[in-house]
Amino acid sequence: MMRTKTLVQVIVVSSLSFLPMPSSAQESGERLAKQALEECDSGRLAMDRATRLAHFQQGQILGERAVAADEGNADTHFALFCNLGELLRIDGESFTSLFGLRRMMNELDRALEINPAHIDALSAKGTLLVKLPRILGGDAEKGEALLEHVVSRAPKAVNARLSLAKVRCEHGRHQEAVTLATDALALAQKHNRPDFIPEARAVLEQLQANAAKASHKAQF
Repeated sequence: MMRTKTLVQVIVVSSLSFLPMPSSAQESGERLAKQALEECDSGRLAMDRATRLAHFQQGQILGERAVAADEGNADTHFALFCNLGELLRIDGESFTSLFGLRRMMNELDRALEINPAHIDALSAKGTLLVKLPRILGGDAEKGEALLEHVVSRAPKAVNARLSLAKVRCEHGRHQEAVTLATDALALAQKHNRPDFIPEARAVLEQLQANAAKASHKAQF
């Protein structure tokens, strides 16, 4: 009887090793999303194309695993979007792959479907709407409104301020553009965002030059 009981215990214990691991031991979508975003940030900071590409490709892999682990988490979709977007524009601002653009936008839209108040996703959506031509889904008016919303709700939103500054410049509102870009640079420096500091500085310098030209023309 004792031997039979022991045999049953061995069988039960052995069978447990083949059962699915508890959720706490499975891959965390949140953790993977964080790692994917870190790869995206590292890629933006890299100086050479090969290193940028490696970071974004690894970020895409992590982002896809994050979505698979937690499809209902907006952060997992945004992390994948970030790396897909950077891969698309690794050789410039133009999007050359329509399929890649659609996939990227699907991830961004899914993030906003899950969490309509996701500030980073709203900022990215606004930026893309003002940047993309209408044939590819762009909507400058809607994008500008989204960026204004983000700037009013998120004191630390650097990218939204830079994107809105460019829009203001295009509309001839040069002083507003310079103010927004100045704020963006100050925020990037204050909150230690090296991935945004070079871009913010370059945008500010360009907007200051545009403002000076506009002022000069207005005098004559």
